[in-house]
Amino acid sequence: MAFDGRLLAGVSVLSAVIEGGSFVRAGLALGLSPSGVSRAIARLEGRVGIRLLDRTTRSVTLTDEGRRFYEEVSPLLAGIEEAATVASGSSVIARGRLRVDIDPFFARLMLAGHLGEFLERHPELSLELTTREHLGDLVADGIDLTMRFGEPQPSSSIARKLIETRILTVAAPSYLSRHGRPKHPSDLTAHACIQFRDPVTQQPFAWEFHRGREVLPVKTTGRLLVADVGTMLGECLAGAGVAQVMALGVQDLLDEGRLVELFPDWPGELFPLYALHPSRHHPPAKVRAFIEFVLQALR
Repeated sequence: MAFDGRLLAGVSVLSAVIEGGSFVRAGLALGLSPSGVSRAIARLEGRVGIRLLDRTTRSVTLTDEGRRFYEEVSPLLAGIEEAATVASGSSVIARGRLRVDIDPFFARLMLAGHLGEFLERHPELSLELTTREHLGDLVADGIDLTMRFGEPQPSSSIARKLIETRILTVAAPSYLSRHGRPKHPSDLTAHACIQFRDPVTQQPFAWEFHRGREVLPVKTTGRLLVADVGTMLGECLAGAGVAQVMALGVQDLLDEGRLVELFPDWPGELFPLYALHPSRHHPPAKVRAFIEFVLQALR
C-alpha cells in the first residue's frame, strides 16, 4: 500500500476519537464537525479494508480488528509526537494536555487539595485526571500516565516503582470490645474479616503475614466483600470486621486510637505503588513533572 498524507490524517482522526470517546469531542479537538469526523473514519476504514469502530448512539468502541490496527500504529504516532515535542522544547518544558489515570483512593489520600499547586508550577500545562478502580488500556484510552498499587501485569508500558508501603492488619476498638483481640494471625480464622476483591482475578485477596523470611498464609472468612479501599476502611472504622490496609494514609487513625494495629510483630508485608506510561524512549516533560510532584507529596 503506497503511503499518502490522507492515511496519516485518517489515523490522527481515529486517535482523536479514541481519546475523546466520541465523534463530537474528536471534532472539537480537531476543528471538524461530527459528520466530518465520521467521513474521515469511513475513508480510513475503506483504505485499510476493515471496520475499525463499533458505533452506537451512546458510545464508540474499537472493534477487535480496530484495536489490533491501533496498537500497531499508535507507537508510530507517539514517535511523531515525540519528535515534535523535542523540536518544540516540550521535552524539557511541561506543556500541553496531560491525561492521568489514578487509583481513586490514592487520589483522595495524597493528591486532593494539591493539584492547583502542580498547575501553578506549570502554567503551560492542563491536567485531565480520571479515577478508576481498574487499569484500562493506556494507548487505546489515550492515557499519558497511570499510578496503581500492586505489581503491574506484563505489558508494553514502562513501569517505575515509586514507593512501598506496609500492609497492616487493623480493627476498630468497637469490634475488639465485642469479639476480643486476636493474639496471633492464625486466630483470625475465628473472626469476621473484611475481604477485598482482586481486580485481576475477581477473587478475594489471600491474607499473608511476613516476619523476616517467614511467610504465614492464613485462610480468613467474612461475609463482606468490597472492591473499594475507601469503603473497606470506612466499614472497618465502623466495627464491621478486621481489615488489611496500607499503612499509607492511616497513621492518623492509629494515632487517634480509631484503629488498632493487631500484629505489629509481623511487619514485613509490603505493597508497591507504580507509575506506568506508554512505552517511549524519552517520556515527555509533563509526565516526568507529574511523577516528581507525586514523589514530593509522598515524602
